[in-house]
Order: sequence, then structure tokens, then C-alpha cells
Amino acid sequence: MLDGYNASYDALKDIDALTMMLQTLPEKMGMYAISKPLVVEVGPNNKKDPGGISGFVMIAESHISFHTFPGREFVTVDVYTCQDELNVEKFTEAFREVFKFTDQDINYIQRGVRYPSVNTHD
Repeated sequence: MLDGYNASYDALKDIDALTMMLQTLPEKMGMYAISKPLVVEVGPNNKKDPGGISGFVMIAESHISFHTFPGREFVTVDVYTCQDELNVEKFTEAFREVFKFTDQDINYIQRGVRYPSVNTHD
């Protein structure tokens, strides 16, 4: 999970560039997209949420999603993957290139650490 601060207002609103990112990023990261990206503009919901753009692409390894908040120069990104290794630095740099944020918080959580290595119903 990545939160980007002081991001570019224009980059956070560029629906075409954000769609292109979700079309090309999975392959760049050694993943396989299994759906076309869905990118939509979302209006304001309340004082905390002034609206922005949300995007999502399903990958064979799970999904990549983001939510932008141009009025706050903020983006939140989730990369959920079942890959054995995730190059967090490479992903962070890819998102920094697109959203142009100058500061970030990264939360890396390992999931499925007790995932069975064999099928118990064979």
C-alpha cells in the first residue's frame, strides 16, 4: 500500500495517462493483466473526499488500484499480489513517475503466510 503526498494536481486528473499506466504497468512489473483497466472520475462525497479518479486492473496475481484526490494533491495505491517477491522500490518509482509525488508512506504486508503448499483434498 502506498500513499503519495504533494502529488501533481494535473497528473492526478489525467484520466488518459492513468489508464495507460494501468495498461502498461503489469507487464513492466512481470505481471499479467486479465482485464482491461477501469478508470472513472468520481465526484465529491463529503468534506474529507473532494473527488478524483479511481482506477483498477485485475491481474493474474490479484490487482492494482488507485484513488486520486487532486484537490488534496494525494493518491493512495494498492498492489495486491500473490507473487513470491514484490519489488516495492520499483513499484514506488513507477508510481512516483506517473503521479509526481514528493513524499510517500509505504505499508508492506505479507499475506497468505500460512497458505497450504499442497492441496489437502486430493
